[in-house]
Amino acid sequence: MSTVPTVYDVAERSGVSIATVSRVYRNPDSVRQQTRDRVLVAARELGYVPSGNARGLASRSTGVLGLCFPDYSDPDTESEAGESDDADAAMLYSDQIIRGMERAARRHGYALLIAASLKVGPESLVAKVAGRVDGFAVLARTVPTEDLEVMSRRLPVVMLAGPRESEQLDHLDHIEVANEDGERELTRHLLADHGLSRLAFIGSAEDSPDVAARFRGYRAACAAAGVPVGDVPDLRAPTMTQAEGARAADALLDRAAAEGTPPPQGMLFANDQMAVGALHALERRGVRVPDDIAVTGFDGIPLSRLVRPALTTVRQPMRRMGEAAVELLVQRLAGRNGNGTATGAGSDLTVRPGVPVSLMLPVSVARRASCGCG
Repeated sequence: MSTVPTVYDVAERSGVSIATVSRVYRNPDSVRQQTRDRVLVAARELGYVPSGNARGLASRSTGVLGLCFPDYSDPDTESEAGESDDADAAMLYSDQIIRGMERAARRHGYALLIAASLKVGPESLVAKVAGRVDGFAVLARTVPTEDLEVMSRRLPVVMLAGPRESEQLDHLDHIEVANEDGERELTRHLLADHGLSRLAFIGSAEDSPDVAARFRGYRAACAAAGVPVGDVPDLRAPTMTQAEGARAADALLDRAAAEGTPPPQGMLFANDQMAVGALHALERRGVRVPDDIAVTGFDGIPLSRLVRPALTTVRQPMRRMGEAAVELLVQRLAGRNGNGTATGAGSDLTVRPGVPVSLMLPVSVARRASCGCG
């Protein structure tokens, strides 16, 4: 195993003092741009990540695991949940993953360090977090591929959600859920069990691998039933929030009215937040759900069962994903010099040095009132 690069190596390669390297990471504005760039290039080439404290430098262990994820906050969800007696009502996708990781981390004696909306490279927040943890769990598309490559030379990294992003990251452990299977079964349910044929899929404007997989499942079910389906979603929302879900429902109804065609019999949203927003918009317009239009989501967040009508959705095991991520990280840390068998959420896995793990977690369809069930 290669020696972990140090601040001394970065200083030597970039031709500056150790103090300058330290200032680049601690107070970058105090260093000239040209010098700062030279240091960062050297650090990236070496695969250097600054350690967080003296204890970490000495023991190579911090007792902390990290989680990096995009900020999926939705003010509408928080506001609506505030009216509920359910304390978990406002919890969204990332919140559930955090809860799973926290529970598993405590079980193994680790703390959890969380960072959201990481949009810059290892020279700033990512590097600061990486230097304070023993291992990382990273949601897909949160950290640039080249930055993950640098961090993974020093720390075990587990990718969460979506397919593997590139061949550069094939060596990382990866956990995803059966997005395509879940959406295919949900669509089949609307087509075969409820006899619907005019369906609309509402996706996201951003290039989300999870949403892409769900759309493939939707198309596969429609094709199997002989229902015409396009190559792209019927509508793409700029963000996957309640407000955008409401706008999408309005847009689909307005489009049908303008074209003189019947509105969809079912609206399948790529996540629960948008679907909940659509329920409110349809109610406002006097459209009955599910009598006039069925509405479905994906994720299984707590709010989906509390809205009226209760939302039919695909439940994914978000907490289990977080627990499995911790189990993999702990096994990587414990088994760097040998083999280990994961326990808890990943108990059926054998973790071997140098062999990446790919874990696909199953999903289930929750049939509720918004499609005519329950």
